Amino acid sequence: QVQLVESGGGLVQPGGSLRLSCAASGSIFSLYVMGWYRQAPGMRELVAAITSDGYTNYADSVKGRFTISRDDAKNTVYLQMNSLEPEDTAVYYCNADGRHNNQGNYWGKGALVTVSS
Repeated sequence: QVQLVESGGGLVQPGGSLRLSCAASGSIFSLYVMGWYRQAPGMRELVAAITSDGYTNYADSVKGRFTISRDDAKNTVYLQMNSLEPEDTAVYYCNADGRHNNQGNYWGKGALVTVSS
């Protein structure tokens, strides 16, 4: 089992920045692809993901504005969000996907990000 705890959400004005953190515990962090998803009313969508080798993938809507990173020594993944727009308002979920290593797929409880003036 992996436990994921997000932090860093909140209210920010358009054009502002926030950094989300996700602390993981309970398993070997490097076995997992770590990702951030978000959900506004509607489907949950991938925002960004990062492998243990540092390869990254971003949704087109956040490329150039968001940066995902991980610190395997601290078992933590980050999402730096810059130039935030009202359309970025959502609950952001941390994900740990270890299925390629015969591990499970786990979710945090989510952190609300609200972009509004």
